[in-house]
Amino acid sequence: MNVSGKTAIVFGGTSGIGLAAAKQLAAQGAKTIAVSRDPDKAGEVPAGITLKKCDVLDREALMQLFREHAPFDILVSAATGGGRSIGPFLEMDMDGFQASYAKLWGYANVVRYGTEHMSEDGTIVLVSGAPARKAKSGQVSLSTVGGAVEALVRAVAPEIAPRRLNVVSPGIIDTPMVAAQGEERKAHYAKMTADNVIPRPGTADEVAQAILFMIENDFVTGTTIDVDGGWLVS
Repeated sequence: MNVSGKTAIVFGGTSGIGLAAAKQLAAQGAKTIAVSRDPDKAGEVPAGITLKKCDVLDREALMQLFREHAPFDILVSAATGGGRSIGPFLEMDMDGFQASYAKLWGYANVVRYGTEHMSEDGTIVLVSGAPARKAKSGQVSLSTVGGAVEALVRAVAPEIAPRRLNVVSPGIIDTPMVAAQGEERKAHYAKMTADNVIPRPGTADEVAQAILFMIENDFVTGTTIDVDGGWLVS
């Protein structure tokens, strides 16, 4: 797909990976709608990006957004949907564990209600995470939710053909989700990536490049690209 002149909707598009993807799409000539619960987080955005407010868990609002911008060609979701429960499973607050699945429900809503408003050669990219296939200590919720997202994609991709559906799976990425600054931030990421083959955090732009590949390559569907600094082989 040549994205120039296409219409793209990017959920979670006002921060981190989603914002990087929105900017790269707009730079290549796509009319881009960047969506989140708090569009003000995006700050100043380049020409070609329109900011919208919507919660992926609000089905009525989501359907209205899709109707408003139909037909569109590209859907990207990097929206987390809610909080994450971290820690050993046998010590897990089960309400928190269940709440972690808001990410899956949000992605499912985007695919379920967005697909019908897409062009026939449209493409969808979701963002999971390296713990889906190699969990580290305390990452049971990240692993099970990410695994469910990737299974959803493999199951649904054949149903929606010729539209395409894929996943990008990042490792440790330097994004605003980490609040620490300065030396504390550097130390945090150094510790988190010390055992990786590439011992540094990735950038949001590096993940967005993989998202753009999934969008542009018409021979890829139902699969996952890892942008993880060697997490899976470390």
